[in-house]
This record gives sequence, structure tokens and C-alpha cells, in this order.
Amino acid sequence: MENKNEETRNTAVRKYGESTTPEMERIAAEIVDAAFKVHTALGPGLLESVYETCLEYELLKRGLRVARQKKVTIQYDDRILDDALRLDLLVEDLVLVEVKAVETMHPIFTAQTLTYLKLTNKRLAFLINFNVVRIKDGIKRMIR
Repeated sequence: MENKNEETRNTAVRKYGESTTPEMERIAAEIVDAAFKVHTALGPGLLESVYETCLEYELLKRGLRVARQKKVTIQYDDRILDDALRLDLLVEDLVLVEVKAVETMHPIFTAQTLTYLKLTNKRLAFLINFNVVRIKDGIKRMIR
């Protein structure tokens, strides 16, 4: 029965054209659930750093490896740029999480997150804005 469930999950993922793995989907579900828990406890209106810290803590409690403010080296042309960017959260070295606490989500935030996916060669990211009444309105899933 478990193989059938796993097969169903894999098919559901592929059905939408998203090339993610079951492990990425498991992590994604934990991230979304953790974001709901943090938002329910704190509500909107706090600094981004507060949500980032609490989300990291919640994911660590769930047994996930989380790198916060992860420094990333990138290559431009023939140059290596040390610490060229910082990721808010990198979960299990697979999924990026960019945390916001803003009144308006500007398109540049989406573009920035997609650029981070490209530069890190990752597939899945979440852009989460905690400054919303309902957290489901603040979660954006992105696949490269």
C-alpha cells in the first residue's frame, strides 16, 4: 500500500510538470506547515528577522537541517565572488526560503528568488510574506 501511495504522490507531482522529488515535496510540506504555525502564533506586523528566526527554529524542531543567512559564492565570467548573496533559509540543502514582512509584494521579490534558484542550481523555493492577515495569501511556491 505504501508503494502505491508513493507512486500516487510522484504522479501527482509530475502531473503538473514540476520536476521535484518526493523528498523535496516532504520538505515543502514541512515548510508550509511551519510557516502556518509561526504566523498563527505571532500574527503579522513584526520584523522579517523575527519570522526568519522562528521559522528556522520550527523547522529545526521538526528534525530538518536549516542553514540561516547562508552565504553563497557565485561565479561571474571568470571571477569568483565570495559571499555574493545570502539566502534567508536553505532547508536540507534542497529548498530555498525567502522571508518577507512587507505590506506589498513587489514583482522584484519573485525575480530575486528565481535568480537565487538559478545561481544556486536549486529547483524549489518558497517566498513567504508574513505581513498578511492569512498566511496562505503570503506563500508563493516557485520551481525553476
